[in-house]
Amino acid sequence: MTLSILFSQDKIAVSVTKEGLMKTTLYQGNHTFTVENKEKLPPKSDEVRIKVAYCGVCGTDVHIYHGVMDKRVNIPLTIGHEMSGIVDAIGAQVSHIHVGDKVVVRPLDSRGEKPSDKGFSHICEDLKFIGIDSPGAMQQYWNVPAFTIHKLPEETDLRLAALVEPLAVACHDVRLSRLKKSEMAVVLGGGPIGMLVAMVARTTGASVIISEVNQTRIKLARELGFTVVDPGVENLIDFVRSQTDGHLADVVFEVAGVQSTVDIMVDIAGIRGRIVMVAIHGQPKSVDLFKFFWKELQLIGVRVYEKEDYETAIQLITENRLPFDKMITAVKPLDHVQQVFENIDKHPDGMKILLDCQV
Repeated sequence: MTLSILFSQDKIAVSVTKEGLMKTTLYQGNHTFTVENKEKLPPKSDEVRIKVAYCGVCGTDVHIYHGVMDKRVNIPLTIGHEMSGIVDAIGAQVSHIHVGDKVVVRPLDSRGEKPSDKGFSHICEDLKFIGIDSPGAMQQYWNVPAFTIHKLPEETDLRLAALVEPLAVACHDVRLSRLKKSEMAVVLGGGPIGMLVAMVARTTGASVIISEVNQTRIKLARELGFTVVDPGVENLIDFVRSQTDGHLADVVFEVAGVQSTVDIMVDIAGIRGRIVMVAIHGQPKSVDLFKFFWKELQLIGVRVYEKEDYETAIQLITENRLPFDKMITAVKPLDHVQQVFENIDKHPDGMKILLDCQV
C-alpha cells in the first residue's frame, strides 16, 4: 500500500482498484455458498483492511447454513467471525494500528450503545454482530472498524490465533463463574466451546469433569487429561458426589443446550453452587426452581465477551502452554466452503474446522 493512504481517500481508491480482485464466499440461502471474485475496497477513514489468514467455522455459522437465521441475515452475505490475519491497509484516521500487524477482530459493533445499557457495551440492546449482521471474515480481505482490532504479538501462530474468538467466550464464562482453586467444576457438553471452557477452567487450579456422550469427543477429552463421564453409561450425579465427598459441584457450565442437561444441572450443583448458562436456548425450557430455593443456587447468564476476555485469550494462545492445536480438526481452502459445511453435517463430532483464506 502506498503512502497515499495517509492523505487522500480518493488516492486510496485508485490504488486499490489497481490491486485487482479478491475471493469472497457468499451465503446464498438454501444450504448454499458460492465463491466469487470481487474488487478489494479501500478502508474507510476509520477502518482497517485485513488480509485474512484463517477463519474458523462457528456453531452460529452452521445455524446460518441451515437457514435458521435467514430472517436476520441479509442474504447474500459473507459470514464468519473467528479469524486471524495481517493488516493490509489502514484508513486515514487510524494511528494505533499499522500495516503488517498481526491481528484478530472482536466482532462486536456497539456503536448503538445507550445510557440504559449501563456501560455493558458487549450486550447492549442495539449490538450488531459482525459476520452475522454485516459482512464477515470468510474472504481474502476484510474491512472492519478499527475499534474492533486486537493486536497479536509478532510470534503468534496465526492458525492458533483463529481460536481467539471462541477462546474469549470460554474466558468470559469462567471469569463470570468466579471459579477458583480447590473447587470442582462440571462442564455439560464436550463440543468446541465446552472443551475450551474446560481448558480455561483448569487454569484456575480447579478440578474439572466433562460430561459428554459422543465417543470421539470423549476420546479427545481424555487425551487432553480430563476426567470424562458418559451419562448414558454412568450415573453423573453419583460420580460427581464420589469425587467431592458428597458436596457435588461448585460450578456447573451448561454448554450442551438440551433439556436433559438443563434437568441435571440443578442436581449436580452443590449447596450455593453457581450454574453458568453458556448454551443458547432459543426456546423456553423447564427448570426445577425448587432446587434453586432449596440449595440457594445461582444462575449466571453469559454472552460473548468483553475486551479483557479477548486479551486473556490472546495471552493463552501466545503462551501456547495449553494444547490448542488439538482443537483444530482440519484446515481447508476457502474455495471448499460448501464442502466444509456439508461435511460438518455429516461428521458433527469434530472440533474446529478452519478455512485458509489465502488458498
